[in-house]
Amino acid sequence: MSLSAGERVPETTFYVSGDGGPQPKSSAEVFGGRKVVLFGVPGAFTPTCQNKHLPGFIEHRDSILAKGVDEIVLVAVNDPFVLKAWSATTGADGKVTFLSDGNGEFARAAGLDMDGSGVGLGTRVKRFAAIVEDGVVKAIFVEDSPGEAEKSSAARVLEAL
Repeated sequence: MSLSAGERVPETTFYVSGDGGPQPKSSAEVFGGRKVVLFGVPGAFTPTCQNKHLPGFIEHRDSILAKGVDEIVLVAVNDPFVLKAWSATTGADGKVTFLSDGNGEFARAAGLDMDGSGVGLGTRVKRFAAIVEDGVVKAIFVEDSPGEAEKSSAARVLEAL
């Protein structure tokens, strides 16, 4: 079953790229006592993620934060080194926090995992966006197809805030 409004975000460990290599970050650290917009993408540098989904969150960042959001966070089943490179090349660095779910633990625990093995991607996270307050999902928007970025767009999240 997929994560839904009213449920707590599963306790998992994410990784971020730090000076000394990958650094762990728990769900409690990311979401505890804060209002966070979380969005998931099937993969760094993939066409819909690169050209449609991420750009909206960069573009609407200030408007989203003005609604009382503490941080905009992206999660992907990619390693932290790839996510660091993707953040740098897209201009998202310092605007959106990139969390690595490299082993797909969050994706599975949240029921948001998808099988991308048909195109060589393996297990990935479904494309989604959520508004999370102190670890509790207030709203979540999951796409029916990984090539779509409408329900989970930054504009849709902004409307829901």
